[in-house]
Amino acid sequence: MSPRDLSPDVVQARLLLMRELLQDLESLGAIDLARLEQDRLARRALERILTQLVDLAIDVNSHVATTEGSATPTSYRASFEAAAQVGLITGDLARSLSPSVGLRNVLVHEYVQSDLAAVADAAPLALEGYTAYVRQAAEWLSRRQAGRA
Repeated sequence: MSPRDLSPDVVQARLLLMRELLQDLESLGAIDLARLEQDRLARRALERILTQLVDLAIDVNSHVATTEGSATPTSYRASFEAAAQVGLITGDLARSLSPSVGLRNVLVHEYVQSDLAAVADAAPLALEGYTAYVRQAAEWLSRRQAGRA
């Protein structure tokens, strides 16, 4: 297999991990600023879930865009637009998810103290947006595999 061949197994494995993370996010229950200030374990779990969702999506975006498109995305944010360009996800979804890269960078690199209100606000947006991402990417992969059968 050349580096430019799509690996359905790679995409499926990452989508499965994303589904599990979304289930974990849902199981955290209601998240608000007060809870994150008082419950370090919930805060750390949420932060980890958010960063992993973004990282896995970036992996899928980059793999699909590189194998299906003409160029490798030049940034994490650009990977969402590249994913939309090859039809993995819609342009609207790409635009709504690409800002999650900024929060991911803050959480991973600790550039600044995390704004817990922003982290709390990100939880329902991530649940909605990344659930749509997993659904659209799985549908794209299913269509692509049906076309190659």
